[in-house]
Amino acid sequence: MKPVTLAVLGSALAPLLTSPFALAPAMAQPRTQTARPTCVEAMALVKAEGAATLSFGGRPPERFVRDRSFCELTEIAELRFVPTRDNPQCPIGYRCREPDYGDWNWDAN
Repeated sequence: MKPVTLAVLGSALAPLLTSPFALAPAMAQPRTQTARPTCVEAMALVKAEGAATLSFGGRPPERFVRDRSFCELTEIAELRFVPTRDNPQCPIGYRCREPDYGDWNWDAN
């Protein structure tokens, strides 16, 4: 499945999308601005799509996944919390990343 951005989801989230440049001159480059979704809406989006690239709270876009099956074979899934309209610590889904030295259990027998 291809990652999607919140701005191109179309009808599913159309009420959330607004463009402050709707009346700007044709030469201006419009930028779609997205209203922050609620925690339930953000979690539902990631769950429905499997993988989605979203930006929250002025942060750069980040890829969120439903589960580890959307990660590369060498990656692990790390639970991510993001600020949404109604929850400053919403558990939206997971982030895929390469494990580092501290992720291994070196004390296992």
